[in-house]
Amino acid sequence: MVDPDIAVVRVFAGPPGRAEGGNPLGVVLDGPSVPGPERRQRLAAQLGYSETAFVDDAVRGAVDIYTPGTRLPFAGHPLVGTAWLLWQRGYEVAVLRPPAGEVPVWREEETVWIRARAAWASGRRTQQFASVAEVDALPAPPPGEGWLYAWAWEDEERGRVRARGFPRRGDGIAEDEATGAAALTLTAELGRSLEIRQGVASRILTRCRPGGVVDLGGRVTSLGSVET
Repeated sequence: MVDPDIAVVRVFAGPPGRAEGGNPLGVVLDGPSVPGPERRQRLAAQLGYSETAFVDDAVRGAVDIYTPGTRLPFAGHPLVGTAWLLWQRGYEVAVLRPPAGEVPVWREEETVWIRARAAWASGRRTQQFASVAEVDALPAPPPGEGWLYAWAWEDEERGRVRARGFPRRGDGIAEDEATGAAALTLTAELGRSLEIRQGVASRILTRCRPGGVVDLGGRVTSLGSVET
C-alpha cells in the first residue's frame, strides 16, 4: 500500500489578525491510493477530523467525503477546503463533484465560495435561542439525539448569527467548529444571506439564491500535512 498524501487545511478561518478559528479538514490528494469505502472509513476514523475528503480525480474535481463514522454525499466545509487546496496545487477547478452532484467553486479575494442545494444538507435540525449568551452556555454536546445547530441572532438587522454545531452521532466529535451544511440549512430556512460566527472563532458567509440554492464561503489556511 502506498502511503497517502494527506494535507490538512483550516476551513472557515476567522478574519486575519484575529483568533484563527476554522475547522480542520484532512484531504487525501491521491484518493485512489486508498481504494474502497472500508479502507477510507478506517482512515477517516484514524485521522479523527469531523470530515476527511478523498480526491479521486483532481482535474474533474471528483471528491468522496467521510466523517469518522460514515460516508456523506455532500458536506460544505470539505468542499470549500478541497477547492482551495487544489488551486494551491495548480489545479484550476471550477466544479467539484461529490456524490450529491456538481458544485461550482470560485474565489473572491480571500474567500472561497461554493454553490449548492440546501436539500443536500439533510438531517440537521436548527434551534433558535433567545440570546448569544444562551448559545455560549450550552454544554458540548447538549442532551438529546440527532444533529443540532444551535443559534441566536447577534445582529438580526445585519444578518449576523452566533451558532454552535453538535453532531451527536457517537463518533468522537462532540462539537463541530464550523459546519457548512448546517449553515446552508439555516440560510434556506431564514431565506436570507448570513454572516455566521460559529464555534470558538470561525466565520461562515452565505448568500441566499432562488430555488433552494445557497452560496457558502469562507477563508481557508494551511495546517501542513500528516503522516499515517
